[in-house]
Amino acid sequence: MLVTMSAMLLTAAPVHVAAAPIALPGVGASVALPGAVVSPFADDFQPVAAMAVSPLALAASLPAIEIFAQGLPTQDIPPVGPAPLGTPPAQRTPNDIIVTGRKETAGDPLRAVNAESFAVTQKVDDAVIGPVARTYKKTVPSPIRRGIHNFLYNLREPIVFLNFLLQFKPGKAAETVGRFAINTTIGVAGVLDMAKKKPFHLPRRSNGFANTLGYYGVKNGPFLFLPLVGPTTIRDLLGGAVDRLILPVAIGKPFTSTAYAIPAGILGALDHRSEFDQTLKDLHDNSPDPYAATRSFYLNRRQAEIDHLHGRVEGDPAGMSGPPPSVVPFVPSDLEPGARPVSEVPMEAPEVATPAVDAKPAADTGQ
Repeated sequence: MLVTMSAMLLTAAPVHVAAAPIALPGVGASVALPGAVVSPFADDFQPVAAMAVSPLALAASLPAIEIFAQGLPTQDIPPVGPAPLGTPPAQRTPNDIIVTGRKETAGDPLRAVNAESFAVTQKVDDAVIGPVARTYKKTVPSPIRRGIHNFLYNLREPIVFLNFLLQFKPGKAAETVGRFAINTTIGVAGVLDMAKKKPFHLPRRSNGFANTLGYYGVKNGPFLFLPLVGPTTIRDLLGGAVDRLILPVAIGKPFTSTAYAIPAGILGALDHRSEFDQTLKDLHDNSPDPYAATRSFYLNRRQAEIDHLHGRVEGDPAGMSGPPPSVVPFVPSDLEPGARPVSEVPMEAPEVATPAVDAKPAADTGQ
């Protein structure tokens, strides 16, 4: 029987199965179908009907087999790799790798070294330079100090003139030449600033090669606090070196001799320190973080000077060469690690307000 079923499945031709005569419905006697052959195994089976069966009929007679689709798994498969940026913490899996970065203060990669240099410089200034500068300011009469100040800055007028030319500002360059000529002659070698008086009205302007670099888009570079130099940047350090070489290279003596360089350097340092004495006091004594206050004050004022060259802001044309009216209160936006917040800094009783200082050059009193 198994052999017969296998033959029916493997061939398309009908397979004849021998059996006893079939009793047809409605017919009273059994009949034998034409072409039926009696199987030699007919005696082994009970009398059943025999007929030619095709493979399709046999397949239809087999019990139906139901096949169910397995389908996709219902359990969520965790994604491979870290969760996308911005995914809430509740939606992150325990195996997520989160990479975070620390935002450093821009422009001060040498902060630790600068802060140490600032601390050492402050100790030297508190012990030596500050007292000497204050003694110089108290003992030397104001007309003499003002004359020294005017003389030193009159020597810088050729540098200011050259940089105005490099910045394609011929009008200001011409005014600088006029200032230099008037003060060098009528002003007795620059001791008297006659150019800013009537009828000239030519204010002193600050300019230098560092300003020219900034005017054309050169960035500050890293902030530096150097002994004997103070706050500066890579750009300003390079520009200042070029400025100091212009007169010795272009003119020579007496600017190349030590007999001029040493006294001029000492007088310049005393003049600058005495002029900025109150400003330094405000930055160092009235700020929760003196180093950050000094850095922010310097960088902000230098940027204001560059913006003034572009005509973006109004300001004192003297720029960094003159002290500001006041920096009180001055709180930097980026305090150093460990500095006390502003709310924790004890505030002194407010002093009587002083009249505002006009940014325009005041009329000279003959000094």
